[in-house]
Amino acid sequence: MASNNHESTSLNAEKSLFLASALFPSEEWIPTETNIWVAKSRLTQEKREPKKWEKEMSQVRILTSRGSVAYFLPENLVQGESGNLCADLVLDGEVVEMKTITGTRATLGGKFKQGYRQGALLLKNCTVTKKHSVFIRLLSDISVGSVKAKIAGELKKRHDEGSFICYFERIGELHIWTHEELRAIIGT
Repeated sequence: MASNNHESTSLNAEKSLFLASALFPSEEWIPTETNIWVAKSRLTQEKREPKKWEKEMSQVRILTSRGSVAYFLPENLVQGESGNLCADLVLDGEVVEMKTITGTRATLGGKFKQGYRQGALLLKNCTVTKKHSVFIRLLSDISVGSVKAKIAGELKKRHDEGSFICYFERIGELHIWTHEELRAIIGT
């Protein structure tokens, strides 16, 4: 999402704080590492679920090490939606849900749809933005082209703005495609 320069990082920090505060106006944001802030109400997760917390931190470090700025959101259920947690964070002024995937293309598609819904639900009543993204850390050996085609298919008949961000663990590459770019592949 971001490049490694001070001006870009500063702008990303402003955009992220603005959106995180608009979504959760009574929340306090605690700096935990360079370019990573956490909702005070979410800090209990570090002690309650240390393995989950470390997994989420390792995911977000992939992005913040490149100059992105992240605000971990409170772990709340979306109002009126039983069993649906809100998206994980605001990254560079955009809502992002993070997933780590092992398995097949079908698993990839299912986790992408779940993450997409989480972002859309969080922003359902938001007047600031409707743009949301999904970040997947892919541990499986699925090719870049295959991943791109699968997600393009999942975006068929979906019109939200945002991006699909994928870190291919086995080859050490980060790829970012806008939803518009992916929908163009399938012509919708």
